[in-house]
Amino acid sequence: MPLLVLHIASGFVALLSGLVAMSSRKAGTGRHAQAGNYYYLSMSLMTVSAAILTLWEPDRLTLGAAIWTFYLVHTSRSAALNRSGQVDASWRWTLPLGMLATAVFMHGGWVALSEPKQEFQGMSAVAFFVFGSGALLSLLFDLSLFWRARLTQRQRIARHLWRMVAAYFLAVTSLFLGQQDDVFPFMAGSPVLLLPSIFTLVFLIFWIVRVRFARNWLGATAPRTGGVAAVGN
Repeated sequence: MPLLVLHIASGFVALLSGLVAMSSRKAGTGRHAQAGNYYYLSMSLMTVSAAILTLWEPDRLTLGAAIWTFYLVHTSRSAALNRSGQVDASWRWTLPLGMLATAVFMHGGWVALSEPKQEFQGMSAVAFFVFGSGALLSLLFDLSLFWRARLTQRQRIARHLWRMVAAYFLAVTSLFLGQQDDVFPFMAGSPVLLLPSIFTLVFLIFWIVRVRFARNWLGATAPRTGGVAAVGN
């Protein structure tokens, strides 16, 4: 199916370009910006194609993850481009996507709870509620943003950072853990497949702490504008 080929190809580009962006410095310029553009476009294609593919093979968790990842990538990019930090139309149109992703996860969880094995489409209720809690948290951050109407520079970078890397974490986890029987059958069940997800999570926590709370190695406050080695509330 051409759509499946598009999904796989865009996912490969997204993982590669995201890795380049995370390993680059000088946010907004040079290699980081170029890799970030490829990442944004390929992630958009990958998530949209994933959502459409669920029409042929219903998968509520995949549908919710696709919508949430698309939402994270677009809200992250808006934070990177809008240097004023003021809420604008580009931040408002994505809010329904966050609501939809949360609803899809939570509904899947409630359906699973009603089943004898507490599973729906092969996934446990716990999995649905864990993803739903993450989607709800990102949605609450957006509602808080609309209440404040503006982000400081540090908050803006943190928003760009955590949402873009969280989307990368979802993509990596989906590939190495969610598709291990199809893509890595010779390694199915191996703890090695956990490493990409763990690395991404540690990277995310490190930069969030540094950008939002910590001081750098020279004792100066964490950067308020560009200069983080990835993508920032």
